[in-house]
Amino acid sequence: MAVEDVLAGVGPRLRRIRKERKVTLAALSKATGISVSTLSRLESGLRRPSLELLLPIAQAHRVPLDELVGAPPVGDPRVRAKPIVHGGRTHWPLTRQPGGLQAFKVLEPQRRLEPEPRTHEGYEWLYVLSGRLRLVLGEHDLVLTAGEAAEFDTRVPHWFGSTGEGPVEFLSLFGPQGERMHVRARPARRGGGG
Repeated sequence: MAVEDVLAGVGPRLRRIRKERKVTLAALSKATGISVSTLSRLESGLRRPSLELLLPIAQAHRVPLDELVGAPPVGDPRVRAKPIVHGGRTHWPLTRQPGGLQAFKVLEPQRRLEPEPRTHEGYEWLYVLSGRLRLVLGEHDLVLTAGEAAEFDTRVPHWFGSTGEGPVEFLSLFGPQGERMHVRARPARRGGGG
């Protein structure tokens, strides 16, 4: 929508809002400090609206400025990533740029697979959202539960998947160039003093 079209709609909107509230031009003038003639010209489209005029009117009517100017609604902020199903797992990409750090939300169905550890360049960080995730890393065979995380160099033979006891949902952050995650936490308080 062009700026001129938005501005052309302000006058009729001002008049409609004022009439809905049963406010006279004289009463609005008293509340805003704007002359009756200026308000009348704004409503009829003979005066171009400005921020200096619209702000006091919005305050007097107790409406957001957006309502006076008819600003277009903000776009939908939700991320609508298309899931990728690979090897029975569903991956939702959370990053969009190619290369660099990649983030995925992963859902592994309930199934028991024989681990097949692999190696490749990079660094990975896993965080379990729900369920139990089996992680085979080098000589270690671990089970991570909700709220637990693991990070490792992917040149170490590794495999992860469901324990077979139910589905598991987790976040996976992977840096193909070996980028590591940097987690900062506030140090724990020592002693009983406050």
